[in-house]
Order: sequence, then C-alpha cells, then structure tokens
Amino acid sequence: MGRKINDSYVLAKTDLSNLTGGETLKVEWDTVNNGNLHWKDVDESSLEYVAPAWYGGRGVFGGGAIRLNVIEYITISTTSNSTDFGDLVTGRENLGGLSNGTRGVFGGGSYNVTMEYITISTTSNTTDFGDLNYGSPSYNVEGSCNGTRGIFQGGHSSATNVLDYITVASTGNAISFGALSVDRYNPGSLGDATRAVFGGGDTGGATKVNTMDYVSYDTTGNATDFGNLTVSRNQCSGASDTTRGIFAGGSAGPMDVMDYITIQTTGNATDFGNQSVARYGSGACSSSVRGVWAGGCCGYSDVIDYVTIQTTGNATDFGDLLGTQGFGAGLAGD
Repeated sequence: MGRKINDSYVLAKTDLSNLTGGETLKVEWDTVNNGNLHWKDVDESSLEYVAPAWYGGRGVFGGGAIRLNVIEYITISTTSNSTDFGDLVTGRENLGGLSNGTRGVFGGGSYNVTMEYITISTTSNTTDFGDLNYGSPSYNVEGSCNGTRGIFQGGHSSATNVLDYITVASTGNAISFGALSVDRYNPGSLGDATRAVFGGGDTGGATKVNTMDYVSYDTTGNATDFGNLTVSRNQCSGASDTTRGIFAGGSAGPMDVMDYITIQTTGNATDFGNQSVARYGSGACSSSVRGVWAGGCCGYSDVIDYVTIQTTGNATDFGDLLGTQGFGAGLAGD
C-alpha cells in the first residue's frame, strides 16, 4: 500500500525490529525542517519509492462499434480469452481510456462528452465521472495517464488540437490542458510517469501524418515535437512500460506495423515488428512487461495479441474477445 510521505509515495519496507508486539508504523510532522509528514522511528533511507502506476496486471477493454456498452477484461500475464466485466452506462465507440492503476476512466466517443469510471479490481458497471471540457461533443478520443493526472486528446470528427486533463482519483469535469503541435484527430497515445506522447493522426480527408508530439503531465501547455513514426497513419494504438512506448496498427500504410520509442528521448520511431493481424482502432493496455492489443477494424476483429515491450519482434496470439469489436478503448490496473 502506498503512502504519501516526504512528498513521495513509498512502501513500508524497512527494518521493523524496533517495534514491539502490537505496534504499527506511525507518522509524524517534521516541525523543525520542512513541515512534511515523515515515518516515525524509521530509517527512511531504507524505504522504497513507488511511483503512481498507469499500468497493471488486469487489462480492461470498453466500448466499440459492434458492442457499444460491453466491458471485458483479461489477466495480462496469462494468455486466455476475455471475461465479462460489466457495462458502460453510455454505450459508444471511438472513446478514450486511461487509468491511475486503481481507477479506470472512459471518456468521450459517439459524439458525447461523458466520462465514466470503474474500479479495476472489481467487476461492475461504470459510474459517472464528469464531462470533458470540449466545446462540442467528442468522438475520436485518446487517453493517457501517469498514475495521477489523465489527459484526453481529440474529440471531434475533424482535425483538432484539443487536450483536456483530469485528476483520476477525483471525480469532476475535465479542464483545458493545452494544444497539440499539429491539428489532427485519431492519433495514438501512450506515456510514462512524466510524459505523454501522441503519434500519427488525420488532418482531414485522406491526409495522414507521422507526427509525434509530447507534453509533460504536470505542466499544462502546448505539446512539443517529438519526432516521426515510421509510417504516416491514424488510429494506431499505444501501450507502454516505464521507459518504452509502442504504437501499433493504423489505417494507412501497412496496418500491422508496430513502432517503438524511448519515451524520455525525443527522436524518430524504430520498427518493432508486426501485429498478428492487420488492423486499426484496437484497444490497447499494458503491464510493466507486456503490451496487449484487442479488436480492431476492418472488418471487425476479436483477436487479442501481445508483445514483450522490451523485446522487439512480432506479436503473439493472446486469445479472443467475447465477440468482434472495433474502435474500443483499453486501460490497465490492479
């Protein structure tokens, strides 16, 4: 269990030999130095830093063009077919998904601004979270999160540069974050603990781009150029661990392409391998080891496949969704 001590999330992994029977770890205010909360009678140098997580052991896929309100889940470490999780209150496609590791939020899609949330460890239907900040109903939405702040991008059927953010642990309406460096819709998104990256997209008509740009989660403002994907495309889907991000699929060029980046190092993407099926508009999620993609178009697919994020190569079959699906959202947590 994480605790916010000394301005950091830490685990209570330390020598407890000085505690007698029935005692537990205690905290105190440091009134002499910075006034922060500290562990009492503990050598804090022995504590382990734990960053908020945006990934996890359970992958959840929600919404889509065929089964608009269905939510289903997998255990990312174990290949298998998906299992029913519950339902979205508002069924839709082309929605975005993000997670703080405990709570998952689905936002936008099918020309509405609704956000709904789940507790990832507990199967159930969604609960209202609030509304996106977009000036008009949203459609082609992507989400990313660093474990605390979530960012939803896009939200229209034409090119846009809109970025909104939420604090995932607190329900409420989204707030304007800034703008992408290039107006577009249907980019893929991924991120690490500090940075969100948006890749590809459609600037209108048949014009696809290979642009990647990024923002720092904790600093609202406009995005900065990151580099280029190997292929111009839209509706690719992103998954990431703590250092590497993978954009997979897309509606232009080879639709089974996978590219990867080192999230903290700007530059062009590098070929990773190929998906097991050619597709775009799949839901994506990740653990700290695996990236997983489910469903997609066109035609609609029930295929789930996965990669080991730190090992380049082609994707491997994971199992199947409960039915064919496309343009759904994915997220992960525990």
